[in-house]
Amino acid sequence: MHFVQAKSLLTRENGMNIYRGCLHGCVYCDSRSRCYQFTHPFEDIEVKENAPELLEKILRTKRKKIMIGTGSMCDPYQPCEMDLKIVRRCLELIDQYGFGAAVLTKSDRVLRDIDLLASINRKEKAVVQISLTIADDELSRKLEPNVCNSRRRYEVLKEFQKAGIPTVVWMTPILPFLTDTRENLETILGWCIDAGVKGIICWNIGMTLREGDREYYYQALDRYFPGLSQKYREVYGNSYEVNSLRNTEWMPFFHEQCEKHGILHTPEACFSYMHKLPERYEQMTLF
Repeated sequence: MHFVQAKSLLTRENGMNIYRGCLHGCVYCDSRSRCYQFTHPFEDIEVKENAPELLEKILRTKRKKIMIGTGSMCDPYQPCEMDLKIVRRCLELIDQYGFGAAVLTKSDRVLRDIDLLASINRKEKAVVQISLTIADDELSRKLEPNVCNSRRRYEVLKEFQKAGIPTVVWMTPILPFLTDTRENLETILGWCIDAGVKGIICWNIGMTLREGDREYYYQALDRYFPGLSQKYREVYGNSYEVNSLRNTEWMPFFHEQCEKHGILHTPEACFSYMHKLPERYEQMTLF
């Protein structure tokens, strides 16, 4: 872990990455891709220690209320967050200045901030996004070794459901030849339905692989599933989009189940929901 003084914080889409790098160890992580130009080892977490100061300057002067997101590249609930509490301080500022928040995580550490997220949601809007991709606990321990498994994340969704805080699930990536089974999809969808999620983001039954990410993923396959990386090379070559051979079979099933249970099920619909504050606040900005 190392600390930096950041010069800026929010992206054009009003997202913030307080931590750069991750200790979850997910073997399929796209953020390892070389295109993101990490200049330090991925497990050496870069901490933007002045993030709260930068955020407060933005919120103090911003006239229009917006949703502010965190976690799109690197999980905001790294182990160090429990001591540093930088994410919590940022949420406190979002609550104090009356903005909305959307957090994306795989970690049950997000429950620490359920009080703040509930407060933000009462005043404006808070959305908690959880990644659910691997229903099998043993497989999860291999492919997502340093973070709570999907069953625990389902329990986290239930806690936010009880608190009245809307949730969105990222059902991606789905790994060809590993998790692209009906049993896996049915289990995850069942958890989502039971937890009353607002939406599920799933572009395709598949994943993406590019330079940096691909090599790390194949090393993990060689370690746990000898011969499988060669099968990937034969079927997909160096393709960026690596869709399951069952993609055309399972995507209609996914959409049908979501439609049946009133769950938003296109990325466009989910992002539109997460980026917008309740209408009453948008109307206030007209005066």
